[in-house]
Amino acid sequence: MAVASVAAAVLLIGGGGAYIATTASGGGDDRGGSGTPGGDSTPPPLALDGYTESGTNGIAPGEPDPNGVTYRADGKLPDGPSSAPVYRAKGEVTTAEVAALAKALDVEGKPAAEGDAWKVGGTKDGSGPSLQVNKKAPGIWTFSRFAAGTDDCRSTTVCASDGNSEAPQGSADAEGDPVSVDAAKKAAAPVLKAIGQDDAKLDVSELVGAIRVVNADPEFGGLPTYGWTTSVQVGADGQVVGGSGELKKPVKGDTYPVLGARKTLDLLNESGAGGGRVGIGGCTASVPTKDKNEAPCERTPSKSESKSDEVVVEGATFGLASHFVDGRQALVPSWLFEIRPEGAKESFTVTHPAVEPEYLTAPEQPSPRPSESGKPDEPGDEPSTAPEERDVKVEGYSADGKKLTVRFTGGVCSDYSASAKESGDTVTVRVTEKPLKGKVCIMIAKTFHETVELKEPLGDREVAGTDGKALPLEKDLPKQPPAK
Repeated sequence: MAVASVAAAVLLIGGGGAYIATTASGGGDDRGGSGTPGGDSTPPPLALDGYTESGTNGIAPGEPDPNGVTYRADGKLPDGPSSAPVYRAKGEVTTAEVAALAKALDVEGKPAAEGDAWKVGGTKDGSGPSLQVNKKAPGIWTFSRFAAGTDDCRSTTVCASDGNSEAPQGSADAEGDPVSVDAAKKAAAPVLKAIGQDDAKLDVSELVGAIRVVNADPEFGGLPTYGWTTSVQVGADGQVVGGSGELKKPVKGDTYPVLGARKTLDLLNESGAGGGRVGIGGCTASVPTKDKNEAPCERTPSKSESKSDEVVVEGATFGLASHFVDGRQALVPSWLFEIRPEGAKESFTVTHPAVEPEYLTAPEQPSPRPSESGKPDEPGDEPSTAPEERDVKVEGYSADGKKLTVRFTGGVCSDYSASAKESGDTVTVRVTEKPLKGKVCIMIAKTFHETVELKEPLGDREVAGTDGKALPLEKDLPKQPPAK
């Protein structure tokens, strides 16, 4: 997910709003954090999305479902503070803030309002540097120096067309070695300064082809964050070629009494749910530390993780994890547990809110979800009329006997199914998408594969999409950056 904005830019800049992230509006209360335990006022109940009487549910993307898994800490876990504030996304992004980010990214033009977003740069054919920022806090932004995934790849400034044209210097397929760690940090510095994260903790170990990714995790109130990552991608020529993150700094809200790591771990085990919702650019990586940059998360869950088993907790850090409160993005006091399954080379993080359960409540209404227009419903709007099911464009296929596997691009908030209709010398494949109700859709695109069983081996038969056009073999498609 740390580099998912390489693909996400296609959805945003190309106008495919089906996977636009839920943006926060307002958020927090106007007291500015006056609710302090033991003080003159009691903080209001925290309406945490996904909260039930048995706890919170929500699994960190890319991690195993912890149902049936018990997290065990052999040693003593830290107590942490007695209370901590919630930080909420609040307000609207100004043109000045967008212009400052555009300047840091070297995008020409003035911010122009288009619906619920600000846009800078880009051309009618979709080429050229382009920046998009959601107007409402937290101001989720995406940037792409080169358009991606177009249907007409005749220009090397857009994409590599047929192997006879060179890929753009800043693309993942471009030849050359990634820039050094220091060079990547230098290239990302103006961007991080423009969004007020120039002092954020950096991880510069992520590589996607010739691109080096700078992942920045800011601190708020002296606490590390999880799921509020800014991702800046630097090409082999040293220029920033892509990025994503949150532009608007969250506002300190009410303060709540919090639990120690041991009691929070008990709640995690009781609820059978781990992991926090991760924002743009977030990655289930190692717990933030003050002394080093951990390697990015890139692991395959072991078989034992899917069974009822114990997984060792190697450490716990008190911080702020990204959640949705009343449908608005917020940073909630949480414990970040460093988990390492038996035999795994890398650890990963599971988070759980540390707020005293008596202060937690379920939201009165479900979280906003993308509407038929592709824009998230705002609190107070009429329920979304999003279609129950829609067709998804199939990009290519591969075949092995009777098994036909199709490739397509989708989001993380839907279920997909594939079917095939065999008629004469043609096999017509169809992929449908069904949005998951009540899910908050994060701004990430991902490559999927679905396999269907044919009545007979494919042989020399042609494979076509629902539009009747022949589909290419997957091996002949442009190379995709790895999805995480």
